[in-house]
Amino acid sequence: MATFGGINSNSSLPSPQGLSCHLWDGDVLCLPGSIVSAPGPVLVPTRLQTELVLRCYQETDCDLCVRVAIHLAVHGHWEEPKGEEKFGGAADPELEESRNAFLQAQVVLSFQAYPTARCVLLEVQVPAALVQPGQSVGSVVFDCFEAALGAEVRIWSYTQPRYQKELNLTQHLPDCKGLEVRDSIQSCWALPWLNVSADGDDVHLVLDVSEDQRFGLSLYWNQVQGPTKPWWHRNLTGPQTITLNHTDLFPCLCIQVWPLEPDSVRTSICPFREDPRAHRNLWRAARLQLLPPRGWRLDAPCSLPAEATLCWQAPGGGPCQSLVPPLPPANVTVNKALELPLLNVHPNLCVQVSSWEKLQLQECLWVDSLGPLKDDMLLVETRDPHNNRSLCALEPSGCTPLLSRASTRAARLGEQLLQDLQSGQCLQLWDDDLRALWACPMDKYVHQRWALVWLACLLFVAVLFLLFLFRKDQVKAATRGRAALLLYSAEDSGFERLVSALASALCQLPLRVAVDLWSRRELSAQGPLAWFHAQRRQTLQEGGVVVLLFSPGAVVLCREWLQDGASTPAPQGPHDAFAASLSCVLPDFLQGRAPGRYVGAYFDGLLHSDAVPALFRSVPVFSLPSQLPGFLGTLQEPGDPRPGLLRERARLVSQALQPALDQLLKAPGDPGDPEDGTRDGT
Repeated sequence: MATFGGINSNSSLPSPQGLSCHLWDGDVLCLPGSIVSAPGPVLVPTRLQTELVLRCYQETDCDLCVRVAIHLAVHGHWEEPKGEEKFGGAADPELEESRNAFLQAQVVLSFQAYPTARCVLLEVQVPAALVQPGQSVGSVVFDCFEAALGAEVRIWSYTQPRYQKELNLTQHLPDCKGLEVRDSIQSCWALPWLNVSADGDDVHLVLDVSEDQRFGLSLYWNQVQGPTKPWWHRNLTGPQTITLNHTDLFPCLCIQVWPLEPDSVRTSICPFREDPRAHRNLWRAARLQLLPPRGWRLDAPCSLPAEATLCWQAPGGGPCQSLVPPLPPANVTVNKALELPLLNVHPNLCVQVSSWEKLQLQECLWVDSLGPLKDDMLLVETRDPHNNRSLCALEPSGCTPLLSRASTRAARLGEQLLQDLQSGQCLQLWDDDLRALWACPMDKYVHQRWALVWLACLLFVAVLFLLFLFRKDQVKAATRGRAALLLYSAEDSGFERLVSALASALCQLPLRVAVDLWSRRELSAQGPLAWFHAQRRQTLQEGGVVVLLFSPGAVVLCREWLQDGASTPAPQGPHDAFAASLSCVLPDFLQGRAPGRYVGAYFDGLLHSDAVPALFRSVPVFSLPSQLPGFLGTLQEPGDPRPGLLRERARLVSQALQPALDQLLKAPGDPGDPEDGTRDGT
């Protein structure tokens, strides 16, 4: 086997007249082009093999490079002779000439390793008379591509023009630590040694290099789909310790380090591929969105091992039911707009993204453009090869045949739904040769004889309610303030009294305050998570603000969620909305949506300011009652024309708040007493 187009011929081929090749001078453009039909027999690459070798200039002066072997075979057929020639007539001179000629091909070999890429062109040929269609003709070897130690290299091979799908191969190269021959590579002698260590929430990148040695350090996201994305780059002087927060970790985060010398070798490692924190951060940063009219997109810093499916979300809650057609089962392509295989869209259609059979994301964002969920019945039509069809209605209990005797709504209205479908009143969402989906409206099947009675009753009740509000609250309604939702961790009765005093005082400012203390009946009926979702949505839609009241227990819950975010911490009690809300509050902070919508606060003597997790300091955090003026100024309506009232309002709130705070601080044996080490947030 020779270098630069050397030949490894099959034993059946005569060596003097066998496979030969020629390497073009210089690199070429990497442009695969579209697949075209072969005009006859052609040579195509069938398999790639790599071998790591040392290219040595002296015994202790070597570089690592990748030797690539391309195995070739004949693809396509010669055209058979027609007419008499097929039965022993005189041979076609042109056909004989083509069979005595050479099969030639231009094979492109592409090599990519961050941050470089190369493409070379090999011209190969073999006598046509010595080979048959489908036969392997040997291999050619390119010797070789220089590569950085520790790098991830990707190799492609295809012909020009391209007769089939290109071959590809990915390989992780060892670094100096993994090479037994590192003493032969001079760059390994002075290469900065990089170690990764963890300390609590932080990750340390320790570079063990001599003093005053200059080196480069680069952090980048190594994408399987798409190009690598540089994130951080510095030229430094050793030794150094770089600290990363655990929220910065992603599976595709890689580190490259090299001495600042001419032609230095770069070492690359990707140490967080299997780190559970990195995978949790990736899903928290992922964003699923539906793009009208029939598109969807998943944005994430790294590629995701996930699958996407369509589902149908009925009004009134309940799980989203999976539908045909399934989306392509291959891994989801991130950061790219994709099209759904639908004829029409519907507000009840949603996209789910799952990983390892666990639901990670679900979005029904078409609701924003198409309106709220509809009380439509989804019909699934199935056809057999003889064009016989059957219909069933998708319900929570399963798919109910329309003309069955079941006691479900779809079975009772089966004949009417079938007539609606035949008369064109249903919307077709999807169709192929064997199945179809239809959405049929159900509005007209509401008991219409009661509609007018209920409408009259509702109007009567509404008039009485408006009169009652007008008489009792006409002055207060004119000064109705901004909405504020208070979230806290229910630790003990003393802390709840303190929160209740704060909420009551804020209502007199005026502010429209929502707190779970005043909604225990709703909280028990709906559950903490559903209650919080409804209150948060209403508060933010009205331009209000969510107030996070930090206490030692709340800080512990936040840290548990950040460290073990695979599952939401269990609520501390049946009415604890704080623990239930973390699954929505923390993503707003992680994705930068919190400023202007959230504000933090803690009470003097219960917590130190540095105990509040750093993630929440992206919004104003106040100590109460010492910083009440600033706190109330943040809560008031933007552009409030009466800023002079802030000091008086702060005095009134402080008078209402201080007795409850003093009682809590002096309470003996309280779980949060300073003697047990929790008042200071430690």
